[in-house]
Amino acid sequence: MTKLTIIANIIAHEDSIELVKSELVKLIDVTRAEEGCINYNLHQDSDNPAHFTFYENWQSRKLWQNHMQNQHLAEYMTATQGHVASFTLNEMAQIA
Repeated sequence: MTKLTIIANIIAHEDSIELVKSELVKLIDVTRAEEGCINYNLHQDSDNPAHFTFYENWQSRKLWQNHMQNQHLAEYMTATQGHVASFTLNEMAQIA
């Protein structure tokens, strides 16, 4: 089983920073309790408060994919629809 690192970058619209932030924070405890979650850390850029980054480690890609199908992510997507300017996700493998 290969550990998977996820880097997710979320850029909120300037007038939606607090809404997006509050919805992202709601994901933390429920996700950390999921099977396979090693860590799930949310960061906010010091110079650009509209930019949020999740740094996540999962025991496997399959367990992360299970996470991506959970209800709390669907609820986040609904709550933030139209409030996120961009979203990028990178699946990373540790090499050293």
